[in-house]
Amino acid sequence: MSTEIANTIKSLRKQYGLTQVETARKAGVSLAFLRELEQGKTTTRMDTVNQLLNLFDYCLTAQPMNHAQS
Repeated sequence: MSTEIANTIKSLRKQYGLTQVETARKAGVSLAFLRELEQGKTTTRMDTVNQLLNLFDYCLTAQPMNHAQS
């Protein structure tokens, strides 16, 4: 999951033409957090991930997992 989040944030940032510095400042997160997140490092600070995603009008949501029925 962290790779998917990392790719989404990096893609959105580039789509909006923002640098990592600009993105971190506008979202109110540390540059180190954004860099680590984009590199796919795991984090338990989902509130901070949501803070960053809110800049692009996105948020994390819980969804039921699709388990194969036997």
